[in-house]
Amino acid sequence: MSRSVETRTRRETVDVVIVGAGFAGLSAADRLVNTGASVMVIEGRDRVGGRSYTGEVAGVKVDLGATWVSPRHTAIRDLAARVGCTTTSQFATGRNVQWLAGKRREYTGTIPPVSPAGVVDMARVQMALEKLVGTIDVEAAWESPDAAKLDSISFGEWLDRKRALPSTRALMTLVSKVQWGSSPGDVSLLHALRYIRAVGGISHMLDVENGQQQDRIAETTQEVARRLAEQLGDRVVLNSPVRRIVQDGQGVTVHTGTATIQAKHAIVTAAPAHRSDIEFEPALSETAEGLTKTWRMGALSKALVAYETPFWRADGLSGESVTDTGTVFITFDVSPQDGPGILMAFCDPRVFDGFSPKLRRERVLEQLATLYGSQAESPIDYTDHCWGTDTFAPGGPNPAAPPYATMTYAGALTEPHGRIEWAGTETAGEWAGCMNGAVLTGQRAAERIIARLRKESAS
Repeated sequence: MSRSVETRTRRETVDVVIVGAGFAGLSAADRLVNTGASVMVIEGRDRVGGRSYTGEVAGVKVDLGATWVSPRHTAIRDLAARVGCTTTSQFATGRNVQWLAGKRREYTGTIPPVSPAGVVDMARVQMALEKLVGTIDVEAAWESPDAAKLDSISFGEWLDRKRALPSTRALMTLVSKVQWGSSPGDVSLLHALRYIRAVGGISHMLDVENGQQQDRIAETTQEVARRLAEQLGDRVVLNSPVRRIVQDGQGVTVHTGTATIQAKHAIVTAAPAHRSDIEFEPALSETAEGLTKTWRMGALSKALVAYETPFWRADGLSGESVTDTGTVFITFDVSPQDGPGILMAFCDPRVFDGFSPKLRRERVLEQLATLYGSQAESPIDYTDHCWGTDTFAPGGPNPAAPPYATMTYAGALTEPHGRIEWAGTETAGEWAGCMNGAVLTGQRAAERIIARLRKESAS
């Protein structure tokens, strides 16, 4: 079992110390342990999983954070299968609901229907976007053709220059809110293109069938991390925020509030913005410091609402909806096979996070009633989570890097700092922003450390 900080008040010595017990950190530890290296994983939270977090509503375990896996997410799927977790298909049978420009309509397919002119405009803008996506070097977006030009404007400015119609702009705003936890005007065009390329294109990003939302982990995504941590045992230490990392030519010393861990090498999996919570000696390079200051995290909130039954299905509705106004902007049906009906609602933190739990609940139910009828006003249970106000490492799902920040600072995403390697989904090329990317970066960092250890052992 993972240990709490109270049992970690003495000096420890290991081959590798890993900061962060999310999918990147745990995957790195798993790979290193399998090669015989001694490892310690230090986690500031009281749990493992990072931005994967299990909640409960009406007695059903639900994902308050990362939720879906694509058929192409082989790294996280393989890991889930190895620890005995299973996948379940995202329910998508029936008609979807849209509330755009004050009107409610039902539709089928991925893209909500708009006017004939709107359909043509959406296709035009999507084609132009995909053309740019195709030019991006997914491993080093800042080295792509015209990278400086693409990074000099926001995604929102690009939509303005393309004269995107309001309906197209509304749908792209929904994409931005879900992917970066921000509006298109807050995100560099190059940053947006990098993430779209990383997750397989705009269609793969939006689709359920054969797309990024096709499947969920039946036991919840955090359960995958929890089971992996259980296999690692007391190598994982919780409730122990890292305050300072000191290194020299011989090794690395990691300081928490109550423990000192000495190691030959370290892997830090904190998001770029959260690297600034750690004091580094020697200090990070100017570029790496700039990364921590400019790659701020976006913010996204979730509400899970349970009903006696998934009543919307009786009306031929899928439980999937999009709306351009109010607190809730997307919903999905995440009901278990046998049990209550559960709607997952993505909520805009600007009109959600700062309010009382009672008012948040009222606002969500009012909007669900608009989408699904008066039955939505009478749930049997409700829960929510505001990632922007999380007590440790707040924000998510991904960084909302503004114009100029990618060209200027993104090279420091993976550049080692002496004996420190970086991991975490933000540092991925392909699958950046996904759990799959997190797993891959943990494995990548572990392989780099393994190579270093072997070289040192041979010398």
